[in-house]
Order: sequence, then structure tokens, then C-alpha cells
Amino acid sequence: MATPRETVLALGDLVGDTEFWNAMLATIAVALVGLAAAMAAALVLGILIGWFPAVRRALRVPLEFLKPIPPIVVMPVAILILGPTTSMAVFLVFYGCFLMSVSQIASGVAETDPVAIDTARSYGFGRREVLTHVVLPSTLPFAATAFRITLPIALVASVIAGLLGGADGLGLAVNLATQGARTDLVFALVFVLGLLGLVFNAVGAQVERRLLHWHPSHREVLR
Repeated sequence: MATPRETVLALGDLVGDTEFWNAMLATIAVALVGLAAAMAAALVLGILIGWFPAVRRALRVPLEFLKPIPPIVVMPVAILILGPTTSMAVFLVFYGCFLMSVSQIASGVAETDPVAIDTARSYGFGRREVLTHVVLPSTLPFAATAFRITLPIALVASVIAGLLGGADGLGLAVNLATQGARTDLVFALVFVLGLLGLVFNAVGAQVERRLLHWHPSHREVLR
């Protein structure tokens, strides 16, 4: 078992290690690319599900079937198809973030104020104008919340893809350190991952705050 001093020394060695920084960049890149793809797909599908009852009925069973299945269960299938690659890691992040995001966005569309929709239609707004000027602004808080919640999930899925799936990144570095019985390095890498998780949480909260600065839940009360 490594002592705190050994862990600190290992952490200091990581700062000057180019491979460590490359692994960190790979982990962050996989998390962000997978999350961006998941949010884009969830936005399109979530609007379709929330706006069109026929689409909602058609996709309800498949989505409810997939929702309880965690990314780690899907990973063996992804490895068989894509191998221990970056593409596999991106897919794992996409899967881990997509279902929660699409459910959140579809709820936002469905909960759009019907009075606002009827008012827009009474002013001659067509379906497209109602969607872009009424439904989308109403759904934005739900999408922003989905982003904040899934951003740390994207990091976790990216690390798992390396730890158990062999994809490049900090997860693979932890796996190799474990196999080499480098407990000091394992503790140092886990500490780095904890800090990275805090950064992801802070970034997600900041992005949500910036996007929803106009929303009552984020406006400061003037006294």
C-alpha cells in the first residue's frame, strides 16, 4: 500500500509526464465528443417525441427497454464490434448520455405551456414558427439541465472505456498501473480523476447558468 508521501511524489512525476497529459486529453476529448453527439441526437429526437404523439408511441417501448441498461453492460458488445478503440469509447459515452438527455428534452417539449402555443397560433404562427419561437425556448432549461447532469457521466463513461475496455485515456493508465502493482501511481491517477470530475461539474453548472441567465431560477432577486 502506497503512503501519502509516495502518492504525492507519483503525482509530481505525472506533471512532467507527456504520456499522462496525452491520456488526459484523450479522456476529455472522448467525453466531450460523445456528449456533443448525444446532445445533438437527443435534441432532434426529443423534439420529435415531445411534439409528435405518433413518434412518442412508436419509440416509447424501445427507449424504456434501453433506459435501465447501463453503459458498462453495453461495453462488451461495443468492444466486439468496434474493438478497444476511441470509437468504442465515444460510443459508450454517447450511449451513457443519450437516453437521459432525450427523456429530459422530450419532457421539456411536452410541458410547453399550451396557452403560449395557442397564443402564437392565434397570431398566425405556423408549425415551424411555433416550434422555433415557443417550444424551443421553453425546452432550453431542460436541455441545459440534461447537459449539466450528463457532463460528469460522460467523464465516467470515458474512464470506464479505458479502464475496462482498453481505449486510450486515463482509465487505461489506471489499469496499467494496477497491473504493474504501482499503488502510488493508482492513487495519484484517482486523485487526478477526482479533480477532473470537480472541474466537469463546475463547467456544467457554469454553462447552465450562462444559458439560462434569463430564466427565473437563475435570475438574482432585486431588492
